[in-house]
Amino acid sequence: MYFSYFPQGLYTLKNNGITVQKQVTNLLRRIKVRTKILNDTMLYDLYDIPENETPEITSLKHFGSTKYHWVILMTNNITDRYYGWPLSNYEFEQYVNSKYNNPYGAHHYEIQQSSGPTTGFGPSDYSNLIQVNSDYPGATEVTNYAYEQRIQDKLRQIKLLNPAYLPILLEEFQKLIA
Repeated sequence: MYFSYFPQGLYTLKNNGITVQKQVTNLLRRIKVRTKILNDTMLYDLYDIPENETPEITSLKHFGSTKYHWVILMTNNITDRYYGWPLSNYEFEQYVNSKYNNPYGAHHYEIQQSSGPTTGFGPSDYSNLIQVNSDYPGATEVTNYAYEQRIQDKLRQIKLLNPAYLPILLEEFQKLIA
């Protein structure tokens, strides 16, 4: 569905004096949703991705079809389907164990800041914490595992376009990609 909107072009191949032309899809075209639209809270619902849910499953649940998974990825500015989307528990364990020699070793230390936001705005908001040296008074250790888990928790929270606006987005996308 996604690539059906992309423009086609002729690509010429030459090999040993034989010329062949192939119709190909221009995969290098990319459309970015305007920041103003991405930040318009009236257009979106917040959603926490459950364990093992893929963009296709989220699309089916939200839009009634798997073919709009790319809309979810695009409106959340996810360009890497595998590391921009939360990993399953099994994939996460494999990832952390392959990335770190000691997953439970210290990644960094932090304290709660005394000015600005002094509390988080939800379970995966750590904006009230600042990184410090290990010998700073009251510093708390954050392990490699906990650090990576925070990243996964942040990836788990996405915005879903209100289905009423899907036809408008699809029409605009068609115009821009052509």
